[in-house]
Amino acid sequence: MAARHGARPVIRAAGCVLWRPAPAGRGVEIALVHRPKYDDWSHPKGKLKRDESVEECALREVREETGQSCVLGARLPSARYWAGGQPKEVTYWSARALGGTFTPSKEVDRVEWLPRDQARLRLTQPRDRTILDALAL
Repeated sequence: MAARHGARPVIRAAGCVLWRPAPAGRGVEIALVHRPKYDDWSHPKGKLKRDESVEECALREVREETGQSCVLGARLPSARYWAGGQPKEVTYWSARALGGTFTPSKEVDRVEWLPRDQARLRLTQPRDRTILDALAL
């Protein structure tokens, strides 16, 4: 839920840099989601629900946005920024995809699996590149 930051509540969210071994057997692929509302590419993430831990939120958001189940790995840096006039903090983890099927929705209409360097170029926000750069595999 939202913590207080001065007079404005902090929006709490969680997400993952979702990865899988590349099919060719060399390196990894990173899953990016496209949000039509913003026409952007980002890591799967979303707001915490009442009484939900950040870990539970990260796992739920990956499942909802990509269709993948995953296992959380190392904690990555958090992103802090302003969204809709409120401070927002997103806690991130590395997460290995275990499998699943993507179903487009109005929130996320596409998921792409890309080699790390291509994923870095596709990400819309520089803060998302910083999170990807912290991924150590």
